[in-house]
Amino acid sequence: MVDNRYATALVIACVLSILATVYLSVAIGTKHWYQYSSPTVRGEANVSELRSLYEEFMDGEFDEKTYSDTLFRLNGTVGLWWRCVLVPANAHWYKEPDSKMMLECRSFSLPQQFTPKYKEPGNHNSGEDMLRTYLWRCQFLLPLVSLGLVVLAGLTGFCACLCRSLTPILGLGVLHLLAGLCTLATVCCYLAGMDLLHRVSMLPDKVDGSLGWSLYLALISSPLHMMAAALLLWAARSHSQNYYRMTAYRVA
Repeated sequence: MVDNRYATALVIACVLSILATVYLSVAIGTKHWYQYSSPTVRGEANVSELRSLYEEFMDGEFDEKTYSDTLFRLNGTVGLWWRCVLVPANAHWYKEPDSKMMLECRSFSLPQQFTPKYKEPGNHNSGEDMLRTYLWRCQFLLPLVSLGLVVLAGLTGFCACLCRSLTPILGLGVLHLLAGLCTLATVCCYLAGMDLLHRVSMLPDKVDGSLGWSLYLALISSPLHMMAAALLLWAARSHSQNYYRMTAYRVA
């Protein structure tokens, strides 16, 4: 028989865990971790230059400087697995004053995620920037680790329910705590990586960068996992103490 306090804690922990997992999954799959705001384009020369950047972005070889410059100039957004630019839907580009805009995206392939970052983006002779390289790799590996830990916790909890046992609760709490820390580390790695990128690739004039809603979803999921972990750890500790008291009482 499970005490009502433990049952309530377990139910709340499950709800928090599900919410955190949904938020993190949406954050991983969406494109709005960081976004740029670029000024309106004026002049035929600027239009031709931006069209060339866009074509290189969509069809050219993968190069950090090329896609970064395009993101800066075309109201780009970048996520963990996507990079997107905002371009006119018609073929005439910026010749119409109220042209309808649409988001064009390219995904980061798995080999591209492991591509080294250089001290001068685009210059392979400048030497590899180890810090930026490993920050980039951590920012896409850690959320997958976090989801894996939650899936493992869910399977363990399901087996515990079938066995009607509260013994694995401590392990579930530890797994959720690790998942929350991995998610928090993902956000920290991403922000640090973007800051370092902006130091080596200066933003053009009148171009502003801001955090997107996808990053905030990931940031929210971290404390939700930690709150679920706290409830599970409390339930495990309280149940253990109560069990030992009952055992001592029966022995006496």
